[in-house]
Amino acid sequence: MSVTIYHNPRCSKSRQTLQLLEEQSVTPDVVEYLKTPPDAATLGSLLDMLGLQPRELMRTKEAEYRESGADNEDLSRAQLIELMVRYPKLIERPIVVSNGKAAIGRPPERVLDIL
Repeated sequence: MSVTIYHNPRCSKSRQTLQLLEEQSVTPDVVEYLKTPPDAATLGSLLDMLGLQPRELMRTKEAEYRESGADNEDLSRAQLIELMVRYPKLIERPIVVSNGKAAIGRPPERVLDIL
């Protein structure tokens, strides 16, 4: 089973989710998305797996949300995805991918549903 976590080591929920995976004897591929942001195609795929629209995956309380113009309601799906590529801090975390499914680890136990 291949499992990937889009992880921010400074985030407590992300650390808790990674620990939970390890407690389940899962050794995920860890992508520190702030250092290595997913490209637009990957983000589009993640959104599809999550069943979310781009704005639903955005951290709207981050300063970058307003500064980047992501708060503009007229932006298209592609434009919002491109903003998340350029400003990865906007991406909600952590995201775990397993078996063609994805879950956001908020709370961390949610990721157990896709393992």
